[in-house]
Amino acid sequence: VFDFFYTFTSVMKALLTMRKGDTLLLQYPMKKYYELVCDVAHSRGVRVITVIHDLGCFRRKKLTVEREMKRLAHSDALIVHNPTMHKWLLDHGYQGEMQIIGLFDYLSPQPIISKREAPHSENDYSLFFAGSLSTKHNAFIYMLPEQLKGHHFHLYGSGFREDLAKEELVYEGFAADYELMENNHGDFGLSWYGESLTEGKGMIGEYMAYNNPHKILLYLRCHAPIIIGKTAGLASFVEENGIGICVDSLENIGDVLNSVSLADYHRMQENAKAMSEKISSGYFFRKAFTELTERMGK
Repeated sequence: VFDFFYTFTSVMKALLTMRKGDTLLLQYPMKKYYELVCDVAHSRGVRVITVIHDLGCFRRKKLTVEREMKRLAHSDALIVHNPTMHKWLLDHGYQGEMQIIGLFDYLSPQPIISKREAPHSENDYSLFFAGSLSTKHNAFIYMLPEQLKGHHFHLYGSGFREDLAKEELVYEGFAADYELMENNHGDFGLSWYGESLTEGKGMIGEYMAYNNPHKILLYLRCHAPIIIGKTAGLASFVEENGIGICVDSLENIGDVLNSVSLADYHRMQENAKAMSEKISSGYFFRKAFTELTERMGK
């Protein structure tokens, strides 16, 4: 009860400090008071911009599409992940302004310098993955050794199944993000989810067409190129910026790794380093917010 009144009072106090012509930036999903906050802001002549992190009707199925769209209609504008999410929101009736962010930024409290080195020989590349290692969320991990053809797969996170371990799987334990940025094992960061080696299977796999995975930002901060599915929401961004490889399946991942020349890898790694500089400084959010507010009229 105390928390409820404390939160409510804090929200209302913040709203009452706003003045006509201000812009209110909200992060979504906002568990409580989203519609109330938007309505009070509008009543005070304040413009509302919402940054979407997750859509509840996709990932957790806690909202119907109709309910989520009705909720988002309270915002004057949205900052969205990628062109696929932009199109989905447009097709489902969102009528406000929208701005694609491209990548979310990944700030850290102090400069972190990666100590990782580029590989010195071809056909010796390895993968790494940061996240849940349980079979419930990412069963694909334990199907992958047969496809790796001698390449190693370094795993960071919790839930590792020792009983399903194979020689190619190298469990590195849990590592904080700054530890991973400074010193990680693996040449390519793998962005993959679910229970299939084929892209887009299952609810989470399908959602990746609309969502920009947070772990991709971590991989870039590690100065590592990315391997991602061809239908993922970030696939076109990865290709256009030369920061990784897009595949439609992991069933031939060993052949994919064997086909990468050292020159190609070094080029992708340099591009990943340049992208790391941008996301560590807040470049993408500032760009999206500036373009959106200029289009809406300051």
